[in-house]
Amino acid sequence: MKKVLPILLAAVGLVMISNGVQAQAKIGYVSFNELVGLMPEAKKADSTLNQFREALIASAQDKENALNEAIQKFNKDSATMAPAVKDVKRKDLQAKLQELQGEEQRIQQELQRKQEELSGPIQKKAMDAVSAVAKESGYAYVLPKEYLIVSPPADDILPLVKKKLGLK
Repeated sequence: MKKVLPILLAAVGLVMISNGVQAQAKIGYVSFNELVGLMPEAKKADSTLNQFREALIASAQDKENALNEAIQKFNKDSATMAPAVKDVKRKDLQAKLQELQGEEQRIQQELQRKQEELSGPIQKKAMDAVSAVAKESGYAYVLPKEYLIVSPPADDILPLVKKKLGLK
C-alpha cells in the first residue's frame, strides 16, 4: 500500500504536466487559397493557362472548320464519285468526326495537366512559407481557414506569411 501511493501521485503529476504542455501548443490558421491568390506567380500562371486554353480551343475550332469544309466538299462531289471512293471518303470523314468529338475531353486533360504543372511550384512556395512562419512563430498546428467555423483573428497567420513572402 505504501508503494502504491507514491506511484499514483507520480502518475497524477505526469498527467497534469502533460495536460499543461498540451494547453500551451499554439494553433493557427491560414487561408491557403487566399494566400496563393495574392502571389504574383499565381496571376502569371493564370494568364499562361488562359493563353494555353485559348490556343487549344483555336486548334479545335480549326479542326472543326476543316472537317466542315471536307463534309461540304464531299456532299458537293459525291454525285460524281465512284461508290468505292465514296465509301473510303465517308469512312475518313467519320473517323475525323469521332476524333473531333474526343477533342473536348483531350482539351480538358491538357488544361488539367498544364494547371498542375504551373500551380505545383506556387503551392510548394506557399506551403514552405506557411511552414517557416509556423516554426518561427511557435505554432504547433496550422489549419486551413476554410474548414473552421469559428476562429479568433489573433491566430490568423496570413499577415505573417504575406510579410514573409513580401506580399501586400
